[in-house]
Amino acid sequence: MTWLITGGAGYIGAHVARAMVAAGERVVVVDDGSTGVADRLPEAVTLVEGSASDRALLDRVLAGHAVSGVVHLAAKKQVGESVEKPLLYYRENIAGLGVLLEAVVAAGVRRFVFSSSAAVYGVPDVELVTEETPCLPINPYGETKLAGEWLVRATGRAHGISTACLRYFNVAGAGEPELADSGIFNIVPMVFDRLTRGEAPRIFGDDYPTPDGTCVRDYIHVADLAEAHLAAARKLAEAEGGDLTLNVGRGEGVSVRELIDVILDVTGYAVEPVVETRRPGDAARAVASDALMAEALGWTARRDVRSMVESAWEGWCLRHPKART
Repeated sequence: MTWLITGGAGYIGAHVARAMVAAGERVVVVDDGSTGVADRLPEAVTLVEGSASDRALLDRVLAGHAVSGVVHLAAKKQVGESVEKPLLYYRENIAGLGVLLEAVVAAGVRRFVFSSSAAVYGVPDVELVTEETPCLPINPYGETKLAGEWLVRATGRAHGISTACLRYFNVAGAGEPELADSGIFNIVPMVFDRLTRGEAPRIFGDDYPTPDGTCVRDYIHVADLAEAHLAAARKLAEAEGGDLTLNVGRGEGVSVRELIDVILDVTGYAVEPVVETRRPGDAARAVASDALMAEALGWTARRDVRSMVESAWEGWCLRHPKART
């Protein structure tokens, strides 16, 4: 089979591309280079530079490479930016998805994996978030992911396309140092950045109803996430007309303070975090139930939080050689 991965040169996309190639799948990537890096991709991958919402380009790629399935990762994904620029997020994440799905239908592609997010749940007030937990997003980013799921499922039902919507929780780590997250938007690289600049890590609120008062989250290694994509893609290849909506997490909660303690231990820095006021919209606890994923795919995450931090730190030090203490 040949899979098209949109946004496949990005942080998550490059891991997915490598996992699929290693498993013997043929892969073509469409990436506009806005956050993607061509050097992340293995030689076996065909890279086409351009937008995943360019219909003419999509038609050429889908037909020219005899694509049989699509993994759609290309999207805008910064929560704060989505609040400031909702029109941009709806145009890129919804209108762009519509163009891609039109091309998929026209080309007769019958498998579609959609990159969704735990942001669709908003601020869940449950011990474990299941796929049946009400979806109540609180920002435009989460709204576009939920609306994207609706559009993917509706298109699948109407045109006989097997679909999978994967709701990621908090992604961290690196499969190889050169594949590490180059952005400073998620908590692990944010803490690395402050430490290497001589600043203390920040904790936003320590008065939540959790064991140590800080927010509890579910973290998944990006290499595990890539394997989840491969498992979902292969599940869709087994039967026509499938429809999966799955959480992708470890089913284990780690508090912000616990995560920072691991980071300090791995990096060798001895700095006391500073506690600041709560941020609006932060849930006290957001931990996935991974039961349905295990049942549907026969797959569960294997890597723990320490391996996420260690691998991410190796990647950070590759780009910042003076970061080591």
